Amino acid sequence: MTSIPTREHLKREIGVRSLTLAIINQTIGTGIFVIPALISVKLGAAAIITYLVCGALIFLIAMCFAELGSKTTSSGGVYEYIETAFGPYAGFLANNIYWFGACVISDAAVANALADILKYFIPAISHEIVRIVFFSIIFGGLAFLNIRSVKNGIRFIEFTAFGKVIPLLILVIASASFISKENLNWTITPTISNVGSASLLLFFAFMGFEAPLSNGGELKNAKKTVPLGIFLGISGVLIIYLAIQLITQGVLGATIEAHKDAPLAAVADIVFGKSGIILITAAAAISMLGFLGGEILSVPRILFAGARDGLMPKVLSKIHPRFSTPYVAVIFYSSLGLLLAIFGAFKQLAIIASASSLIIYFGAVLATLKLRKSGSLLPEKTFKVPGGFTIPIFAVCIIVWLLSNLAKQEHIGVVVFILVFSLIYLMIKILQKR
Repeated sequence: MTSIPTREHLKREIGVRSLTLAIINQTIGTGIFVIPALISVKLGAAAIITYLVCGALIFLIAMCFAELGSKTTSSGGVYEYIETAFGPYAGFLANNIYWFGACVISDAAVANALADILKYFIPAISHEIVRIVFFSIIFGGLAFLNIRSVKNGIRFIEFTAFGKVIPLLILVIASASFISKENLNWTITPTISNVGSASLLLFFAFMGFEAPLSNGGELKNAKKTVPLGIFLGISGVLIIYLAIQLITQGVLGATIEAHKDAPLAAVADIVFGKSGIILITAAAAISMLGFLGGEILSVPRILFAGARDGLMPKVLSKIHPRFSTPYVAVIFYSSLGLLLAIFGAFKQLAIIASASSLIIYFGAVLATLKLRKSGSLLPEKTFKVPGGFTIPIFAVCIIVWLLSNLAKQEHIGVVVFILVFSLIYLMIKILQKR
């Protein structure tokens, strides 16, 4: 059956399965191939506590997103939620902080990491010209795929999600017999201090689940798809993360610090030999490629939504007459990611990227409180966070605590970033009046 275009002229192609896999795809990125060792260095075998703490925290935040997303039938995700709650200025900041601060910069970094890891298979990527051609093929190919139809983008994400998860599950199952019980003994006592610092590091491995919600205008039955997709997606991520931490600590033990740059590759080498390193390297490459594909599918919808509402250049709201996709937004976003990947401008701005996601989460949780208090949410029966205001308020406290752990340099970078976009917003308003 052909999907009926929405009032935005987009097609509703995304169901529970697709949203679940998209969340898994966007959340399990490059971090999980490195972070298990970094967490173990801080806490040893007790690092498992950090995963439970972060899992609980992300579920609190995710429930707020589930409430907002289940009631939204338009594209834009976090931008749509914050703009509805706090008006166009807050929406403008959320739009730009998210798509530029948290996404484009990360995409450029991941693209470079993908090129670096593929040097194992294609040494020629080390050459500058070949590297530029490689970036052009990656960003151009993914842009073309997503312009042709949202279904193409979804299928690619489903493929890469399975492509990264299946090798990880194979490694987990095969490594079980290599686990030493002595390596799982707690030698470091967990405290609020060391668990807190480790949680701040690990929390970033759980970020990204919100990106697929930007496709709100392409979701089937949002009030069912969003809560269920978020629950299944984050649950799947948490189970995989726990299993990976267990086998990494159990197999490597005290030697884990010597392999902190590539702990999973070290485990695969012990379990499978040379072929294991190839398996994990390929899985990491697929993971990065899937992340980029998911970003180019979802984030241009935020640009599209901002242009639709008059906060961004109107040209970004154009829909392809044949494919029903926001093709101009996709081309613009992919082109910017390509330029940053080539010239490395992301290195100067990378310090802002991690804090940007926390600020967006903070705004979305506050939007949950504001919209519920003002009664602005749709009256139809949709998902609602249980416990009244308890969970959103608790989530706000947790995010503030995490932000307080950022370095002074990161706080300054975020403030400057907000001031710059505030000035841009003011200039746009002045020009519109003229």
